[in-house]
Amino acid sequence: MSSALRLFLITSLAMIAFAANSVLGRLGLVETDIGAGSFALIRLFSGALMLAVICAAQSKKISGSLSGGVTLLIYAAFFSYAYIALPAGMGAIILFAMVQITMLGWGLARGEALSSLQWIGFAFAVAALIWLVSTNLEAPPLWAAMAMAIAGMGWGAYSLLGRGVQDPTSATTGNFIWASGLALPLFGVSLLIQQEPLPPLDGVAFAVASGAITSGLGYVIWYQALRGLTATRAGIAQLSVPALAAIGGVIFLAEPITLRFALATSAILGGVAIAVLTPATGSRKAKR
Repeated sequence: MSSALRLFLITSLAMIAFAANSVLGRLGLVETDIGAGSFALIRLFSGALMLAVICAAQSKKISGSLSGGVTLLIYAAFFSYAYIALPAGMGAIILFAMVQITMLGWGLARGEALSSLQWIGFAFAVAALIWLVSTNLEAPPLWAAMAMAIAGMGWGAYSLLGRGVQDPTSATTGNFIWASGLALPLFGVSLLIQQEPLPPLDGVAFAVASGAITSGLGYVIWYQALRGLTATRAGIAQLSVPALAAIGGVIFLAEPITLRFALATSAILGGVAIAVLTPATGSRKAKR
């Protein structure tokens, strides 16, 4: 197998795994009686276990940090609560857009400069996202959209914290372990205050698949792909995730794709692509 074909297959598999997270989350939270808190906790624990096994097999020392665990927990918890009410594709596009907006916004706050074309793309993506979730018969529940937006900001912050780590797999493993421990109070609140039912076996299966396979293994596969991808190609590849999630929602959940969603998604992805992939003009003096 040629190196180019291998890279394409690995990258495609990682993108399918990321999209499958949205589909599995929606399937678990809609098609079973598992609660959002239980789903998030089981997802984190199964991801931590899978990654710990991988680290042990590769004789790697587990690292990670409390800040990484906190931001990962914010992402996983709000992701689960959002998918109680959001279709798979809708959730994925809000999540994806907020990750990119968070990272771009942080860069601006730190003194990075955007070109005029990047500013246009950034503004276009934000405007399209606002239109997507604005009040309308086809708009998602505002609380669910806000929850997914917070999940996206959490994942964006997690990604920023992870830039430059020496061993992404070791760091991700440690962060999953931190997040799992921090999630235990969430599980207690879900059971006692929100009176979530004990998680059923089918709901547990979806959560384990999301945590161990599409999260744990998915991240390891993505890190392998990143070794052969430029930043531009990595950005282009990630543009496919919301579309793949929407297709999965249609196939596995019979979710409709409305004209509003299709137009807004195209505008968001187009704006993000321009903002992320266009070369910057330079940078101002970074803030200390």
